[in-house]
Amino acid sequence: MEIVILAVVIALVAVGLISGLVVSSRKKKQLPPSAPSSTPTITAPAEPHIGDEAEAPRDEARRTIEEVGPPGTEAPAGEAPVVIEPEIPPLEVPEPTEGRLVRLRARLARSQNSLGKGLLTLLSRDNLDEDTWEEIEDTLLTADVGVAPTQELVERLRERVRILGTRTPEGLRTLLREELITLLGTDFDRAVKTEGGAETPGVVMVVGVNGTGKTTTTGKLARVLVADGRSVVLGAADTFRAAAADQLQTWGERVGARTVRGPEGGDPASIAFDAVKEGIAEGADVVLIDTAGRLHTKTGLMDELGKVKRVVEKHGPLDEILLVLDATTGQNGLVQARVFAEVVDITGIVLTKLDGTAKGGIVIAVQRELGVPVKLIGLGEGPDDLAPFEPDAFVDALIGD
Repeated sequence: MEIVILAVVIALVAVGLISGLVVSSRKKKQLPPSAPSSTPTITAPAEPHIGDEAEAPRDEARRTIEEVGPPGTEAPAGEAPVVIEPEIPPLEVPEPTEGRLVRLRARLARSQNSLGKGLLTLLSRDNLDEDTWEEIEDTLLTADVGVAPTQELVERLRERVRILGTRTPEGLRTLLREELITLLGTDFDRAVKTEGGAETPGVVMVVGVNGTGKTTTTGKLARVLVADGRSVVLGAADTFRAAAADQLQTWGERVGARTVRGPEGGDPASIAFDAVKEGIAEGADVVLIDTAGRLHTKTGLMDELGKVKRVVEKHGPLDEILLVLDATTGQNGLVQARVFAEVVDITGIVLTKLDGTAKGGIVIAVQRELGVPVKLIGLGEGPDDLAPFEPDAFVDALIGD
């Protein structure tokens, strides 16, 4: 009985303690606010919520990026801001074109030397029998001179050697030089026509297949013209190759020639038309139009090239249509030349990569095929390695001194 009473007492005490704790807690939560203190209270601004009105903008003058400038260029209060002008690279001055092929003669001779030396070695034999003449013929054919020009050259050489009885190295060299120059043709007008009319610039259209160096040639031709004191506008009508317009514009910027271009995949004829229009407006001397590098097997693309020509001629006649051929392609280049000649009236030929092949006879073959002259040749990767074609200097490089 005493134990039961003791347990009841303990339970009552525990209940009393718990009730005291609860009451104490409630009293703490309901404490009255303290008296205002003399120390000011700093309250952080409330975070904005969705739907809150934005703060009204302050009436403050704003500066452009150009006025602010890079760090460290801020102007003191009350002074005009410092404006940093972008640095414009100086224009390049191309080397003069007169005598350029002569200066590049050593480079041409290195690649063509086997042809000239081979012919002189065969002609210097004591006995010029049928086998020797066949070897001479094979040497010329290997150099891509072509069948008909080769037969013509061999027959003339045989006749002159027989009549003159020439056997000295100097005599044979002179004989070979004369015949090669005759085969190249001395009556061709090899000047690139860029005169234009009284109120229109000269217009030159550059055509050719992919990989011949057509866009590069157009840029280098701009340098040739600038070196001769002509002002140039470039037309980037190759809209099918993404980098073509950028590449041409870079060439133009180096010598101060403006490039007219359009969107990638745009109408080439429209861009060519605009380029000539801009050339007329600016009073430029020459407009160079770079066309797409078309595969000669694509009839539709070739038809489009004819359209570019017709559209440009609405401004006036084209002064030049230059066909760019890769000298390393040999006889395939002749196939390309024939197809292009059927679509547009080729007036001149540019042979590129002539420094990388011993097949310089392609100069003779392509002239004979088209009946138009080689006017320019490319002899390297340098910006001024495009040279006017000079038969005498070319043959001298071929056969050496």
